[in-house]
Amino acid sequence: MAVAWLISPYIAGVFTRAPSRLDALLNPIEDSIYRLTGVDGSHGMGWKEYFLAGLLVNVLQMAIAFVFLTFQGVLPLNPMGFGGLSWDLALNTVVSFATNTNLQHYNGEATLSYLSQMGAIQFLQFTSAATGVCMGVAMVRGLVVGSKDMGNFYVDFVRSLTRLLIPFCFVAALILVWMGVPQTIGGYVPIKTLEGATGSVLVGPVASIVSIMQLGTNGGGYYGANSAHPFMNPSPQSNILEICLMLLLPTALVFAFGLLLGKRRESRPILIGAYLLFAIDLAIAFIPTTPLGPGIEVRIGGFFSAFWTVVTTAVTTGSVNTVLAAMHPLVIIAGFMGMLIQSTPGGKGVGLAYMIMYVIITVFIVGLMSGRTPEYLGIKIDGRDMKIVLVAFLVHPVVILVPTILAYASGASASIGLTGGSTGFTQVLWEFTTSAANNGSDFLGSLANTPFFNLSTAIVIFIGRYAPIGLMLALAGSVIGRKRSNEAGGLKTDSVAFSLVLVGSILILVVLTFLPFLALGPVLSFFQGKVNGFG
Repeated sequence: MAVAWLISPYIAGVFTRAPSRLDALLNPIEDSIYRLTGVDGSHGMGWKEYFLAGLLVNVLQMAIAFVFLTFQGVLPLNPMGFGGLSWDLALNTVVSFATNTNLQHYNGEATLSYLSQMGAIQFLQFTSAATGVCMGVAMVRGLVVGSKDMGNFYVDFVRSLTRLLIPFCFVAALILVWMGVPQTIGGYVPIKTLEGATGSVLVGPVASIVSIMQLGTNGGGYYGANSAHPFMNPSPQSNILEICLMLLLPTALVFAFGLLLGKRRESRPILIGAYLLFAIDLAIAFIPTTPLGPGIEVRIGGFFSAFWTVVTTAVTTGSVNTVLAAMHPLVIIAGFMGMLIQSTPGGKGVGLAYMIMYVIITVFIVGLMSGRTPEYLGIKIDGRDMKIVLVAFLVHPVVILVPTILAYASGASASIGLTGGSTGFTQVLWEFTTSAANNGSDFLGSLANTPFFNLSTAIVIFIGRYAPIGLMLALAGSVIGRKRSNEAGGLKTDSVAFSLVLVGSILILVVLTFLPFLALGPVLSFFQGKVNGFG
């Protein structure tokens, strides 16, 4: 939180085009990009143009990455000779990584060439992170007094890469290399084991991918074991660093929110609310006092495995440092809570947008209870605004619960060995929850590499990413230029009391929506564990 607070003025300056010492170096580079692509940097966009520009850029990036993955067998930088991916797996992968989800139905070290790892996976990790930041900042612009437009997506996109993600990740990658994470494009190193057998040390451009997967809240790893692999997470020290990287930008953007508004105190309820929810998730995860199940990474230990699981679901990263199936049901419940709420503090940019959505719902509820016209930041919240917000909220349960039911009704779950019981149901529910939340952690891994799960999760990922973003931009676009109220005595949204009301309303909304399904999965597993002696 201290580092996030320190860098927040810099982040706010990036998106307000404030003068910077980096301008002499980066302005010529950025101007060249605008000239080559025909971008008018002074052109302001409405919410529709801004959203469609981001969507178009992301879809084009998916197409580029799809070609890399399906034709990697004939492309260079493939010293291991891996063949191309099937079309359904390639489609799932590009949609997943282009939306900051990073769900992996493959084992990276045994499936992807170096070109695919860098030109498809790492490429999309940077661009998807940049897109999330841009969309969050654009929504904030709609709330700023005197705003005339949402900004220019292309300018925001370029500046978020050149001034934020690339330099921050470069520094993080150097630290990771110093900690023992490999970074090479040489082939796998052949070795002879102590028993005399032959094998290979699976190296590659790992540090650069780890830096953006954690800092950009991506989560997709170079190895199938993700951050449980010692080359991605060599020590307890690297474990702590990567946890901090995950939390850094989502937290910094909350501080930047107040700076962009010109009202620093308005960051307070969002920050307190997000971290209070985060603390509740941690408290749930740390209730178990017995040893966790087999599969816990002994280099890291049970405490940091549970802590990592809460963090990675709270900020929609989705990386794992141990086997999720080894987790106590209460840790799994805490992980579900992070993915279902999506703003504890959530992914960078998008998590902030979700929290603003919850703030507006809370303001509306309090307004109904007190007989006041609901307003936020002096903006009167009308019926159209509430319709947009409620549809954005309802997208999430629909895209989670409907495909979960279809997986059982169609027999797709049984086809991969999940025939019933609370554990199997938890795995399927987690699969679609992590997809809808653009999180990407899952129990199934390459087991879900079937046409049904590849296509269904790709659809859920796409809708779960772009529908809420489009709706929240529409809300911000509708309030641009709207008259602000100066009446005294309105609801104070910058108080600690409001933060507590906000947390209560979020918990009630989420629990009422998802409790029946959670009761069939991890809650039932918890009580069965008590009976069977697990707890």
